[in-house]
Amino acid sequence: MTPHFSRSAPSSAPTELVDFLNTEGSLTAMLEIKAGQPLRVERSFEGYRLLSLAQKKQLGLQGAALNRPLLVWVRDSQLYGNNEQPWVQAQSIFPLASLKGRARRLQQLKGTPIGYVLFKRRRTLPNRRSIEKTADGWQRQTLYDWYGRKILISETFLAAFLSKSD
Repeated sequence: MTPHFSRSAPSSAPTELVDFLNTEGSLTAMLEIKAGQPLRVERSFEGYRLLSLAQKKQLGLQGAALNRPLLVWVRDSQLYGNNEQPWVQAQSIFPLASLKGRARRLQQLKGTPIGYVLFKRRRTLPNRRSIEKTADGWQRQTLYDWYGRKILISETFLAAFLSKSD
């Protein structure tokens, strides 16, 4: 099933999650406000991978480009607020063409939240977003245009996020 791109969470999303799913600005900043402290980022994978067909479509590839292998830089991580369970499962996909010049630093984020870099100079970025309910939780997939570079970020809000009161 191909996700639709929208700007707002479905009406079936939990009320306390709607603002987080819909934010056009830094999700990192919103999560840190909720946590009352900086986010902790734990990486489970960081390195090169080939994209799946679905991911190529999400990046906007069409035609023959869908059949060609595409190597990207991927960062899989868990974001922790102020408790022991992760709040968000995140995946950032950086096409190699997007990692030129100063953007190469995106490969060396280590434990730094990506929101610190993406939203350092701008409060919002041009994007296309889909929101859907998955087996793991509510997920938003956002294709950002960061100074002409495409970056695909998926964020799944886990049960620990919803069970944590403000």
